[in-house]
Amino acid sequence: MARGENNVRYTQASPTRAASAVYVTLTAQVLSLGALVIFELSRGRRLAAELAAFGGRPQGADAEAVVGAVTTFAVLMMLVAGTTVAAAAAYVTWLVRARQANDRSAATGPVAAAWLLPVVNLVAPAVLVDEVWRGARPPAGRRGRWLALLTGWWLSWLATLALVTIRLPLDASAGDLTGVGVPELACAALAALLCAATVRELTRLQRCGRSVWATEPSPVRAFSPRPRPAPGSTAMGRTS
Repeated sequence: MARGENNVRYTQASPTRAASAVYVTLTAQVLSLGALVIFELSRGRRLAAELAAFGGRPQGADAEAVVGAVTTFAVLMMLVAGTTVAAAAAYVTWLVRARQANDRSAATGPVAAAWLLPVVNLVAPAVLVDEVWRGARPPAGRRGRWLALLTGWWLSWLATLALVTIRLPLDASAGDLTGVGVPELACAALAALLCAATVRELTRLQRCGRSVWATEPSPVRAFSPRPRPAPGSTAMGRTS
């Protein structure tokens, strides 16, 4: 197989496994956050009051229930943190592979910069994903639908970020453990759903592009000249 054909095959490979990891980790993140919200609504305010009464250090037989609730709360917090980190790692891995599926020489630096640089990360990740979508050569007529999906995902993600960084500190100071409630859960679930939808759309587009390439004749074979018969020879052999 020619070297150019190898390169085309490589660049057309879709990051399907990385996309599956994104779906799984996003689901785990939403489920863990939902469990934390349920705990917060059912036990959070009362537990915060009990911890304040014990001075943050429960002691004695009456404090056993408080210790159990604190342990449950700590486990839920670790689950939320762990699934969030896992979802972020899975998404970055998928985005890197999606860029390399379009261009084998695509560097990983722009992906890290888009997510880690302050202020820049409020816009750059969505622009980067759109660039990958355009690089996958989508069929005509899908641009408007894709932009609506991408915009919905990014706005819901920014709304979730605003709730976590602005609203939660205010709610926590009012007597709750974390301040996480139904609005934060709903916004995070919507952002996760739309994020998974963008990943699925782009991955399917790249997979379809690979299938189209596989059905097309090889350029090397299609344009290679046929061998000419040697002078003085026929199909059955050399003329006498």
